Amino acid sequence: MRIAPHILHVAQPVEGGVARVVTDLVAAQLAAGLRVTVACPRGGTLAYDVRALGGRVQRWDATRSPGSRLPGEVQRLARLVRDVRPDLVHAHSAKAGLAARLAVRGARPTVYQPHAWSFEAAEGVVAGLALGWERFGARWATRVLCVSEAERRTGHRSGISARWHVVPNGVDAGLFRPEGDRARSAAGPLVVCVGRLCRQKGQDLLLAAWPEVVRQVAGARLVLVGDGPDAERLRRDAPASVEFAGGTPDVADWYRAADVVVLPSRWEGMALVPLEAMACGRPVVVSDVAGAHESLPPGHRPSCLVPSEDPGALAQALIALLQDEPLRAALGAQGRTHVLRAHELRGATEAVTDLYRELLGLVTAQVVGPNEGRKCITT
Repeated sequence: MRIAPHILHVAQPVEGGVARVVTDLVAAQLAAGLRVTVACPRGGTLAYDVRALGGRVQRWDATRSPGSRLPGEVQRLARLVRDVRPDLVHAHSAKAGLAARLAVRGARPTVYQPHAWSFEAAEGVVAGLALGWERFGARWATRVLCVSEAERRTGHRSGISARWHVVPNGVDAGLFRPEGDRARSAAGPLVVCVGRLCRQKGQDLLLAAWPEVVRQVAGARLVLVGDGPDAERLRRDAPASVEFAGGTPDVADWYRAADVVVLPSRWEGMALVPLEAMACGRPVVVSDVAGAHESLPPGHRPSCLVPSEDPGALAQALIALLQDEPLRAALGAQGRTHVLRAHELRGATEAVTDLYRELLGLVTAQVVGPNEGRKCITT
């Protein structure tokens, strides 16, 4: 029996959407018979979840942002790659993508997945440096894997010359479903925002929009689910009709409790939250950033898509949905159908494994032995 290929995922951050994507990929790849190791820093949820699946975790100390520690982080990762000896490296998000490409430098197949471009998150000189690096570092990525066509187009228009591949994000429609427990919520119309409390996710824009919603929708309540660096400031600025639920692994309960789910991000690749909410049969209001058009069913855009960084438009979209229960029900049912058709998790993870197969020149075969009855990928 031939040895299954060994995939090394390198990840920083270790929580939120990136960690969820990595965990889902690890679960699918282990089930397909691949050997999988994840290199990541301590903290967050990623290492715990990967170990629970039976995957290997190698500690790789790295901060979220580039800085004076970068050379040491690259050296440590290069040593780790030499020790692990993977057949393919899959680097997730800007920081891991920077370190992994510097550590590997094309010596083995390398997939880089931005999960939203770093230069969109920065301003001024830092944004220019980030874009310059992405243009230079693309030479060391066998493929740049984008989660939406919009993310790919942004990279291409920004002068990044890469070998592109697009696999839209997917979610587990069995876990995220309309039926199930609901999180505690106060009586009255409920809007839920799930996401890290940070500038990217735009909760400050939502708080700016919220007073108008409360004026026009009696008893409206807003729950922010998540934690992050802006938590203290957001709490200070929030009115009494806003509740902070903190971080929780059971976000599906909050989706099911909501009348409307909102994500007013400033930038994304393709956010998981709208897909998860739609899988739970809930309408979503999202800002018009990368991936938003592709994640929504076409008929939802007039009601659910608002200009980025426009609290007035955000407020009016929320008010219109909160005041129209039949429309909410119709959008929720249509959203669930859309996710099942275009964004189911299994299709997304299989597409990534197919990309590995292409890069490694692999074939799919039935392996006899401990993995009998499962399709395994072997060299």
